[in-house]
Amino acid sequence: MQEKDDSVKHFLDLVQKSRRGKLKIYIGMSAGVGKTFRMLQESHALLRNGIDVCIGYVETHKRAETEALVGGLPIIARKKIFYRGKEIEEMDLQGILNRHPEIVIVDELAHTNAEGCKNGKRWQDVFDLLEAGISVISAVNIQHLESINEEIEQITGISVTERIPDKILEIADEIVNIDLTADELVTRLKEGKIYDQSKIARALENFFQSDKILQLRELALKEVVHQVERKIQTEIPKSIKLRFERFLACISSNAETAGVVIRKTARLASYYHSPWIVLYIQSDSESLERIKLDKQRHLINHFKLATELGAEVIKVKSNQITQSIINIATEKEVTTICIGKPHLNIFQVIMRTAIFNQLLRNLAEKEIDLVILS
Repeated sequence: MQEKDDSVKHFLDLVQKSRRGKLKIYIGMSAGVGKTFRMLQESHALLRNGIDVCIGYVETHKRAETEALVGGLPIIARKKIFYRGKEIEEMDLQGILNRHPEIVIVDELAHTNAEGCKNGKRWQDVFDLLEAGISVISAVNIQHLESINEEIEQITGISVTERIPDKILEIADEIVNIDLTADELVTRLKEGKIYDQSKIARALENFFQSDKILQLRELALKEVVHQVERKIQTEIPKSIKLRFERFLACISSNAETAGVVIRKTARLASYYHSPWIVLYIQSDSESLERIKLDKQRHLINHFKLATELGAEVIKVKSNQITQSIINIATEKEVTTICIGKPHLNIFQVIMRTAIFNQLLRNLAEKEIDLVILS
């Protein structure tokens, strides 16, 4: 009965997911890189292809080239709200839901809504639109991401109060980084394509400095790469997933060969631009009570060396050497295991025929390569 309920729930989840709108986010290192411009260009292309696309909210910042692209696109009028004696305009969430276009453009994803709106944040409005089956194209700057808020403040000296939770990027079906070099961005600023003339000098003295722009650019690029990698891990079946190299270096307390295995594996990982792991399995025969102090010292130095060379160091207590290697290799999705030549203690254990055959069988089934380093 439980299995039947689970099956029904799974099917309903699939149905609900298929009904949900798609989310595309343009992300950039700062204002002025061209996110809104690209969204509007895409809107015109969609419209030419017969797609029902509307502007829900776009902020042109009075940039002439951006304002020119608004013309010819269907616009859902903003909602006027009186707040603290002033009339302000907000995105009309209910108006969009009533109109129900296939795709809606929603700029300024991190925006805080005025009191009187259904939701406190615009990203919450986007959630409502997606749940209603409306696809959304939106835009945000990297400094508005919640998880790196403190890092942004250290770089820019500015506390960003309007932030979006990381889960917004996690549910996005597509994330596009709008990238410019620091020189290109500063040139756009000086040409008046980002702010009007009265704000340019101050911007150059504060936010738009090359070192700050480069750091923000790096954060934006890393975030997009991280989200792509996450999608590959979670959405692409392992049977068809691209094989990214990941190395596992197995060492023992043998001072002579552990360093060789670590350094050679580091070079292999560097060549393939791959992550790598150093695994030390402490059997009863290698317990701290049984190995000499000099070996313990060498072992600590090798862990330090591995860390300095960029490896993740894993220490496991087990007498099941082969099974422990296989378990770690499977858990970490390792593609290549590196071990030392025969006089390495761990190799002597593995070379016992039955154990070695078990290792080879398991590695063959999992398509893991074995490299013996001399």
